[in-house]
Amino acid sequence: MAASDWPTHLWIIRHGQSAGNVARDLAEDAGVELIELATRDADVPLSDLGQQQSMALARWFEQMPHEQRPELLLVSPFVRARQTGDAVVRALGLEADAMCVDERLREKEFGVLDRFTRQGIHRRFPELAEQRKLVGKFYFRPPGGESWCDVVLRLRSVLEMLRRDARQRRVAIIAHQVIVNCFRYLLEQLDEQRLLAIDRQADVPNCGITEYRCEPKAAATQSTMRLVHANLTLPLEQTATPITRESDQPGGPR
Repeated sequence: MAASDWPTHLWIIRHGQSAGNVARDLAEDAGVELIELATRDADVPLSDLGQQQSMALARWFEQMPHEQRPELLLVSPFVRARQTGDAVVRALGLEADAMCVDERLREKEFGVLDRFTRQGIHRRFPELAEQRKLVGKFYFRPPGGESWCDVVLRLRSVLEMLRRDARQRRVAIIAHQVIVNCFRYLLEQLDEQRLLAIDRQADVPNCGITEYRCEPKAAATQSTMRLVHANLTLPLEQTATPITRESDQPGGPR
């Protein structure tokens, strides 16, 4: 493909802290089996802190020169991601159609394990917990849910769309923790072991930014996306906004 087939700049961002992240921490600390939520996962909003984080992210983009800012946003359909994207759109004065909701960016589907804490999974689904340990989290697919590999497959078509429809543009993607890591798998041409090593290091911070720039290869007709930052939290640090790293994954930390 020609060098112009990639966006010139790509930011991949996890949403701000959600009410679900807070509820998950409370449930894990209390040792209960289920996370208490008033809505389905897709409708869980940002927490108060998550709104502050989203505003800090938006102000960081706003401080950039106009010609360096995102001009197109792709967001997960989940409320917490759309709210984070809305903050950026307002700060940058973008038209409403500059933010596109794409269902391929949705959270990984957890199936029967949805809303269960680490303790709940081991108590209610010991066979699945053992299977996950045996198969590994990249390939493990809970009944009714997805594996990381399944998420990678749907994201491949997102990259194809970007190379077709967003060439030479500056694009920000706002989605979820697994989405950020699976994009890294694709863009950095990682394998299972390298991806999981990154995942073991730390959870992706809320409103953390993973940034790529398009750079030409030696061949004039080729280009690649070069990693500039991984999980950058500078927007939050600059505004003294607390940084949160709660996992979205059933079963908690690795």
